[in-house]
Amino acid sequence: MNAPETLYTRTGDGLHIAYQVVGSGPIDIVYVPNWASPVDLMWEEHRYAHFLSCLASFSRLILFDKRGSGASDPVPLGALPTLEEWSDDIRAVMDTVGSERAAILGVTGGSIMAAIFAAVHPERTAALVLVGGAAQPGRVWAKFAGGENPAASFEANWGRATLADIMAPGEDAAFATWFVRFCRLGNPPKPATAVFAAQRQTDLGAVLPIITAPTLVVHRTDDPFIPVEQGRYLAAQIPGARYVELPGRTHLPFLGDADALLREIETFLTGSHTPADVDRVLRTILFTDIVNSTARLAEVGDRRWRELLDAHDTAVRRAVEQFRGTVVNTTGDGFLVAFDGPARAIRCAAAIVSSARSLGMEVRAGLHTGECEVRGDDLAGIAVHIGARIGALAGAGEVLVTSTVRDLVAGSGIAFADRGQHELKGVPGTWQVLAVEA
Repeated sequence: MNAPETLYTRTGDGLHIAYQVVGSGPIDIVYVPNWASPVDLMWEEHRYAHFLSCLASFSRLILFDKRGSGASDPVPLGALPTLEEWSDDIRAVMDTVGSERAAILGVTGGSIMAAIFAAVHPERTAALVLVGGAAQPGRVWAKFAGGENPAASFEANWGRATLADIMAPGEDAAFATWFVRFCRLGNPPKPATAVFAAQRQTDLGAVLPIITAPTLVVHRTDDPFIPVEQGRYLAAQIPGARYVELPGRTHLPFLGDADALLREIETFLTGSHTPADVDRVLRTILFTDIVNSTARLAEVGDRRWRELLDAHDTAVRRAVEQFRGTVVNTTGDGFLVAFDGPARAIRCAAAIVSSARSLGMEVRAGLHTGECEVRGDDLAGIAVHIGARIGALAGAGEVLVTSTVRDLVAGSGIAFADRGQHELKGVPGTWQVLAVEA
């Protein structure tokens, strides 16, 4: 098959995302590759072209370069995209091609992005397929980048034949030449290393149980790059996931017995699945509260206090709109706000604290990312309770988060200070709490 035309769409924040569409089957598949997989070069390797063509034979296959890679717009070196920004790229491409619901196929490092999208956007995820994926990349990468500075070791080896030897042992020199060029044009060394460093800190353990889409996890028994235990863990943590373990000692899905892998995917996606009710979603919950409001009211009087409250409410709603959150409820002197990504939620909380201070008020904020129950326009569940408890721990002008939030914003540039382990009233266990540093 000839390479399809590469087109562009734009995200909500104005970045150009390169994408391709091939095939006209009855289902849509969004293919989410690793961070360095330029769509224009996929078709140059005949086995990769065969793999994609087979997918397109029973679907409308949607390919794209995530922001900062391939033919899509670059991002500033010090501003690595967050997981929710990369998930936005999927949504932007789906909107452009008119795909309301699609099967999300995440391969190797793309499994992280695919799983996040399925948890945050269950209404747009018809099914989820994870191939050669990892939920805890930090346990994987250390194996290949040891020493005192793993990131420096990774950077020094990026775009060299040693990478091909690790992922696809036994392939010939011609393949290695193509593969290292594929990686180099997907991401130069610095951005690739930044993603590597961020993924070492990522842990999807809190996200996987929230996924409601029918899920297939496929892993090769002797995968030389991501150990099979990671595939088993993914399947064990996603409710109702089907797990298939295939023989093979190559990491790249289009090599080895790719046809066996394709048969599993086609059988799973073309079968009959009853869509799950969208009553559980992954959300980042933000609670804000004005500190010492009673004392402030006594100080300025009723009329002036009402003016300050109105100005504060306006500033909060403006910040929520800017960072694409949703005001779920008001709570006395504060707000309950939901976001589909934790980095935006943190930045919104910081903006609210800052705007309140300019009005002579002090606001505290708490955030948690977790499973929420959808009840009409309201949200409920343990994640909401945890967010409220974290907010109650915060001091004036402080933004506190759980370690779950911290683990999902790796690479965002947001810094945290440890505030220790805390018991949260009505919530089992102890929770690590961190403060967002200005």
